[in-house]
Amino acid sequence: MKRLLKKPLVLVPVLLLAGGILVYRQSSGMALDQRYKLQAVEKGAISQSVSANGTLNPVTLVSVGTQVSGTVKKLYVDFNDKVEKGQVLLELDDSLLAAQAKQSAAGVENAAASIDLAAANEKRMKELFAQEYVSRQEFDQAVQAYRSARAQLSLARAQAEKDRANLGYATIRSPVSGVVVARSIDVGQTVAASFQTPTLFQIAQDLSKMQIDSNFAEADIGSIRVGQAVRFNVDAFPNRSFKGVVRQVRLNPTTQQNVVTYNVVVSVDNPDQTLLPGMTAYVNIAVDKREEALLVPNGALRFKPADAPSLKPGEKPMKRKRDASAGTVYVLRDGELKPVGVALGITDNRHTEVTGGDLKAGDKVAVGDAQPAAPAGSRKSVGVRMF
Repeated sequence: MKRLLKKPLVLVPVLLLAGGILVYRQSSGMALDQRYKLQAVEKGAISQSVSANGTLNPVTLVSVGTQVSGTVKKLYVDFNDKVEKGQVLLELDDSLLAAQAKQSAAGVENAAASIDLAAANEKRMKELFAQEYVSRQEFDQAVQAYRSARAQLSLARAQAEKDRANLGYATIRSPVSGVVVARSIDVGQTVAASFQTPTLFQIAQDLSKMQIDSNFAEADIGSIRVGQAVRFNVDAFPNRSFKGVVRQVRLNPTTQQNVVTYNVVVSVDNPDQTLLPGMTAYVNIAVDKREEALLVPNGALRFKPADAPSLKPGEKPMKRKRDASAGTVYVLRDGELKPVGVALGITDNRHTEVTGGDLKAGDKVAVGDAQPAAPAGSRKSVGVRMF
């Protein structure tokens, strides 16, 4: 009975070893196109773009304030109303301003009466001084009083002008023609004109011409030029693409958390006024383009087979261009994967231009494993039936 049990136990290691050898031979003899995902190198057009987020704004947005304080008595416009230049927007209660204007007008009349008296005294003292009935000092005092009265009249007239202007400021008019996009006051509200003028309305001068204020990273700003074509999308119309043109690259940088960005202004035509102020725009600017370029998949530049040879340390298969980066792809040649060094140009995040190296159209490069590798530590057992 013991002899019967020992024979199966002896056969187990032998069978396991034989199974392992069989699996190894099958895997090592598997074709490379079955072990790896291969993709052919092609020629075609490629364009490189940079992207950022921005906000749609009117080209000219005028903030309308007030130069005098008062209570809002009447409103003439509301949100989205079209207004013309000089049109009345609102009126403030002008009771105090009107009273001040009347007081100034009375001051002008009083100064005019004083100057008449001073002029008569100056004339009389001049005659008496000629007959030596008054002293030189008395005559000079009369001349000085007349000149002072004239100055007081000029001062009263200036104050009257100022008060009349303030009375006119109680009626606020539109400085431009456009559309009211914001209103921050209501009837009965008191506005105070202090060192900072309060904003009552915001008027977009022309919504058919808009602009995008976008922030591009400093790594991308060097390839952006005025006049470049822009394509962008907005959340309100996800299936529609809009066009624009780079109008300005502002030189004033913004730094937040050690990240430097620059404001790029994009001009946008909005004839049907579909785009509204404040919309978020996802901007793409095509900065470079190639026709009939040799294109390699980006996956091939990232992939490295576990058992594939590497480039020798001193090997330089191509002469690198000054403005090109370098990479390595694994090409199927003579039934083997061979590393090939390449010089790289622009990329569209799916393919990259090859500008140098021993690579041509039609070559098959490895972009990944055909089957995912087994997790580390897992064992593939070979089943053996003992009985």
